[in-house]
Amino acid sequence: MLLQLICATSNSILDRAIDSEEAQHKDFLRLEHVEGYHELSAKTKIFFSTAVAKWDAEFYVKVDDDVHVNLGMLAATLAHHRSKPRVYIGCMKSGPVLSQKTVKYHEPEYWKFGEEGNKYFRHATGQIYAISKDLATYISINQPILHKFANEDVSLGSWFIGLEVEHIDDRNMCCGTPPDCEWKAQAGNVCVASFDWSCSGICKSVEKIKFVHERCGEGEGAVWSALL
Repeated sequence: MLLQLICATSNSILDRAIDSEEAQHKDFLRLEHVEGYHELSAKTKIFFSTAVAKWDAEFYVKVDDDVHVNLGMLAATLAHHRSKPRVYIGCMKSGPVLSQKTVKYHEPEYWKFGEEGNKYFRHATGQIYAISKDLATYISINQPILHKFANEDVSLGSWFIGLEVEHIDDRNMCCGTPPDCEWKAQAGNVCVASFDWSCSGICKSVEKIKFVHERCGEGEGAVWSALL
């Protein structure tokens, strides 16, 4: 099931538009949560806890709304790891821990990561990642005591440290937009997900995402072929 994630906001024009679309498509999951960049870690905990309670699935996937996803390729990728009990799938990275308050992605708790200039532990980039049922259940059970760092992707990675978890670094989940994903598709290596690193998503996604799909999208029957 594909759902769009909506958090509680004020009664605005946007909210009324969302209400209208939800009434038509019924594909929204509403969370009681205040939106904001520094609340993303909390939203992640609430999302996985809610999803586990509502649906019995083998995997749970988080995707930003400015990322192009080929659902058939995503399903095939997850199916490949179905027999593994605790897997964490995404584009793994290990960026620098930023102690300067004036920079983007500043980490207030930088001192917990050792000497200045150190890097984070390996974790999946936040644009898209998947976790198996056992890990989503772990988050749900331990939600009150899971620590939240400044950045959501770092927080998620930290929750799995000390657990027997297999990290799957799948670079097909972080292709660039055309020409990158287009060239790969032409070579028979269709990407799971595509976005622009410079924008942490597709730059100007409202205008560009249809173009990305035309160049990098899988065939219309790909989802059903993967499921079968």
